[in-house]
Amino acid sequence: MKLILFVISIFLILFNNVVISQTTFSIATDLSAVRNQKQNQQFWTAGHTIKTEMHLSKKDGPYIWVSYFIPGKFKNKLVANAILPTTVPQSIAFTNKAEMKVKEISIGWKHYFKGGSNLTDNWSLYGLAGFGIIGGNVKNNFLSAVDTTLYTAPIINGTSRFKRLTADLGLGWELPVSGELALYNEITVWIPTSSYPSKYLLENTAPLIASFHLGIRIYFD
Repeated sequence: MKLILFVISIFLILFNNVVISQTTFSIATDLSAVRNQKQNQQFWTAGHTIKTEMHLSKKDGPYIWVSYFIPGKFKNKLVANAILPTTVPQSIAFTNKAEMKVKEISIGWKHYFKGGSNLTDNWSLYGLAGFGIIGGNVKNNFLSAVDTTLYTAPIINGTSRFKRLTADLGLGWELPVSGELALYNEITVWIPTSSYPSKYLLENTAPLIASFHLGIRIYFD
């Protein structure tokens, strides 16, 4: 949370002069279906995003969003290998029941390919590109006991936090519905750009998030 507040503060400082001189901006909120695409950690869950957009022109402007979603659940069939060659058996198969909870803050740029932010067209098509920080929690629960004095498991049983830097891409469609209000559909992808080691994750480049959004944007002129 402290990291998120810090990034938001930097964003507001950088664009303070823009906000004062150009008051055109939007606030958006949506519900989303979220998919972790990473192999061996795939799951569906639901999420929520709050977004602020500053419109430097009809076509372009920066955004900042905060997204979070409820824990996603998945299972892995894994193998723990013996530490010593004299241990019998040499390997044990077990199942890990896991949960992953993720939140992200992203700062980037929004560009309208068709239409614009002022909602004067029948519909609009836009793209998003930016960088984000993921903060997550993963909880591993081995469904059968693994004696770690005799065997080495590919992950650790228990709960841990992790962080990732991401490149965020999105494509959206927008339709004005009433006055300064627009309905939008959006697809975004959070691609990990860092791989900090974590003994609680099967892959250090996890997660790889795709999200499908349905929400409303309120335009302030």
